Amino acid sequence: MSEPRFKSVQCISPAGLHRVAYKEWGAADNPKVLVCVHGVTRVGDDFDDMAQALCDTWRVVCPDIVGRGRSDRLRDPAGYQVSQYVADMVTLIARVTAGSDNEDVAWFGTSMGGLIGMSLAALENSPISRLVINDIGPALGGEALQRIGEYIGQDVRFPSFAAGADYIKAVSATFGPHADDEWHKLASDVLRQDGDGQWRRHYDLNLAQPFRSMTVARAAEDEAALWAAWDAITCPTLLVRGEQSDLLSRATAQQMTTRGPRARLVEIPGVGHAPTFVHADQIALARTFLNGTGS
Repeated sequence: MSEPRFKSVQCISPAGLHRVAYKEWGAADNPKVLVCVHGVTRVGDDFDDMAQALCDTWRVVCPDIVGRGRSDRLRDPAGYQVSQYVADMVTLIARVTAGSDNEDVAWFGTSMGGLIGMSLAALENSPISRLVINDIGPALGGEALQRIGEYIGQDVRFPSFAAGADYIKAVSATFGPHADDEWHKLASDVLRQDGDGQWRRHYDLNLAQPFRSMTVARAAEDEAALWAAWDAITCPTLLVRGEQSDLLSRATAQQMTTRGPRARLVEIPGVGHAPTFVHADQIALARTFLNGTGS
């Protein structure tokens, strides 16, 4: 079984420098790079199963977006925005493709990771040559955003790992059915024990600040900008939707198949927001598209 290499890259924000940690799977000299980016409160460890399955073909790079996991926290929480994350990922891609004649990379983005991927793939001369968007789109379900905003900034602490794992399972129920060991992994990825023995979620609670400052007018502006970005994407794109998703509506998903990159749409039955891609059938779906096989 392949083992990951733990690395980091120095990035910059208006408030100064910060480190973005990432895990790298597969041959270090493989020019075929796949970047996998997680959701808003998750970490790069989410992709361990998929990375192990794909690293025979790809060098799989799984960052912890700044403010999460092993990465630094921003000095100014106002910087927790997609624009900052895109800038960080440009730096990361420059690092992992340095010295290679092939600067094309594939991108797999879940939820927030999908928004980052869309924004990056829309740029002129973007390095993204193949794109998987997992359960996100330009128009975001208000109910789901409210749900995320309500819990993201809560300073919840747990007296034991088991108590924290029960909480993660409850707030992640929309991920769909998983075995007990899979829920244990999903919890262990995002829980850390403090010096006082309490267990906490492994991210900066200040991530909630942009959600709290959101207005109706700003949300409308963001949606218009995301649709413009979608329309600018030209690379082959796979759109994955949880059949029961409250963040990506079926109507929005269908619209994404008729404009911009005219994405291929696949729905995962029995799942809401968002498919985890820890199961073999979901991983096979990603492999088929990323390797350019199948219809």
